[in-house]
Amino acid sequence: MLAPKKVKHRKWQKGTSRGKSKGGSELAFGSFGMKAMGTCWLTARQIEAARRAMTRYVQRGGKIWLRVFPDKPITKKGAEVPMGGGKGSVDHYVMIVKPGRIIFEMDGVTAEIAKEAMRLAAHKLPVKIKFIAKQ
Repeated sequence: MLAPKKVKHRKWQKGTSRGKSKGGSELAFGSFGMKAMGTCWLTARQIEAARRAMTRYVQRGGKIWLRVFPDKPITKKGAEVPMGGGKGSVDHYVMIVKPGRIIFEMDGVTAEIAKEAMRLAAHKLPVKIKFIAKQ
């Protein structure tokens, strides 16, 4: 599972997720990409599930690039813990995805295979995606 080795601050505030993606909205490595059309928190588990679905479909053909990394810690209090007592401990990590962000890139396969692999991966993610190809 993806998680940062070291963090500057152990617990973060929730923050807001307005606006469009500031960076990572253009294809940089591959010929095909998966672009987010909405806002969401992508967990490390969701990213790994989508990556596995794509890798399994292309069967060691082509190369896949992961363009997101979960670095935002999400805290959770234990079950049946009463109110108060401060913030809970870090449970998992997420990546804040905004509209226009490229999540995965792929190269070395045909457009049909890439599109189908990314369609299968999209079912594992909590955001609508769009298949894009380099012009």
